[in-house]
Amino acid sequence: MEWLNAENVVAVGTALVGVVASGIMVWYERRVPRRKRVGYRVQMDNPIGDDVRSGRPSRRLGLFDEAPGMADATLVLLRIENDGSQGIARDDYTGPERHGLTAVFTDRTIRGVSVTQPTDTDHLVDHFTADRGFGYEGNTLRIPRVPLNPREHFKLLVLLSGGDVGRGIRLYGGLRDGEVHPNRSATPDDTPPLFGRAARLISILLTVCVVTLATIVVVRDAPPPVGCERGALTVTGSTAFAPVIREVAAKYERDCEGSSITVDAHGSTAGIRELVAAAADGGGSPPVVALSDGPRPAGLDELRENRVAVSVFALVVQDDVTLRNLSAADVRRLYLGQIANWAEVGGPDLPVVLVSRDANSGTRQVFQRRVLGRGEIANSSVDCVHKDDPTAPVVRCELDSTDQVLSTVAATPGAIGYSELNLAGRAKGLHPLDLGGAPPSVDAIEHGTSDYPYREIEYAYTYGRPPADSLASSFLTYLTRGNGQDVIRTHGHLPCWTPEGMRLCGSDPSGT
Repeated sequence: MEWLNAENVVAVGTALVGVVASGIMVWYERRVPRRKRVGYRVQMDNPIGDDVRSGRPSRRLGLFDEAPGMADATLVLLRIENDGSQGIARDDYTGPERHGLTAVFTDRTIRGVSVTQPTDTDHLVDHFTADRGFGYEGNTLRIPRVPLNPREHFKLLVLLSGGDVGRGIRLYGGLRDGEVHPNRSATPDDTPPLFGRAARLISILLTVCVVTLATIVVVRDAPPPVGCERGALTVTGSTAFAPVIREVAAKYERDCEGSSITVDAHGSTAGIRELVAAAADGGGSPPVVALSDGPRPAGLDELRENRVAVSVFALVVQDDVTLRNLSAADVRRLYLGQIANWAEVGGPDLPVVLVSRDANSGTRQVFQRRVLGRGEIANSSVDCVHKDDPTAPVVRCELDSTDQVLSTVAATPGAIGYSELNLAGRAKGLHPLDLGGAPPSVDAIEHGTSDYPYREIEYAYTYGRPPADSLASSFLTYLTRGNGQDVIRTHGHLPCWTPEGMRLCGSDPSGT
């Protein structure tokens, strides 16, 4: 295999993007302003008493030896800093109390506190007054709302008694658009790392993964798709699903040398008839696959079904019809010929024109089965403009394909028709309608948040079970479980072999 092909170029490009993304991540963590952050760290927690409990000797002079309560005393140096890239003002502290932060020294009692700060931040000490909440009680130290520019800090030297060193020390408080969090550093005055350990690991793993992916793809010969077979195959049936099949067939022919697949779509019913006729002429299972928007007609039990996708369809109206939603009842009245003008359902003063598919259409059959609950009224026009039957309540015409329906609806004032959703969404001059307030949305149906009715399973039929080594069997596997799944999704359908698709298509998407 030549290494310089489209797949390998994409893979190497992905690797480069991953490496660049990792570098941007490092730069972002270090340079781009983050939300407000107050960090704290304990820079010293030492005993100054006898420390008999830890078994270590101690020597004390002066007040450390003479003052009462010093037998189990400890000294803690707590550093509090703005380690974000945004300044913190007094109003950024959100607690209900006068003070801004609270430090708790577990199992110890505070005996005294001293505030220290760098020489260039002498102004900070002015905030440490009793009327601004500075004080302590028991094991709790109240710290005022001290404004801090980025990288500014102050330190609190706290004398405690009654507990061991290493007991929990916690700082908490509310900060608008920010957080209070503990920091770590190797030495007391080191700057805390801006690029966190988790972020470093993610960056390293991302880089390793994408480089490995690119290496594997370039150095190995890609195997052919599962079960490549040679020969000729005809795929017929649904015109709504034909764009999917044409693209999948082209991909299969590129991936599998010696295969030739002809896509000849004339409608779901016509496709099934063609499959049955081919079986009658040649016997056995002919090299024909018929796509159908819905299940096979009754009495054709010899056809084997393969559930391919969930297809969503839509009613579409010409853009001059400004409605965006119709109730199911109004749709039924429209297709019974009981509504002759759009003004009767809150639309513009335009005559209704029904642009329908012929009787072979699976899209029409799904519409009648899922939405109307009955057949449509008789055809009354050949050109979709003039009534051939003057007594007909509305103009109604029938066309052979989805593309014809969409182009006719877009060009005919007051027209309404139906189509596979993805094709309808790309057409100009028309727009789809919600049904009973439910939008035609594959995502909503997939996630179970919509009961939109105009949808159906797309079936692929063969006459009996084709041989395992046949092109028909290989192509159906490629379509339903191979690369065809991606094509199905890009055309706005939901593959039956995804977890959500299996739920919607039924428990046995492989067929019966």
